[in-house]
Amino acid sequence: MKLSRPVSWFLLAFGVWSWVIWITFVKNLVADGSGLAFDDGRPTAYFWVHLLLAVVSFVLGTVVGAIGLRGLRALSRTS
Repeated sequence: MKLSRPVSWFLLAFGVWSWVIWITFVKNLVADGSGLAFDDGRPTAYFWVHLLLAVVSFVLGTVVGAIGLRGLRALSRTS
């Protein structure tokens, strides 16, 4: 399958965006002072669920970004 240049750039940008957004979210989750993420210093179910969501998003963002990068590299070899 051959990806077009715009699609490859979109996939790469989506991968980078996913990392930026979720890193910010995890930082905010760890620094949470509202009591949602931690109860007496112990992580809550809210914390674990959202940490799992972040990890899955990191993995998916990496895979999608890598596909976009491979598409761009393939296009540069054929041009």
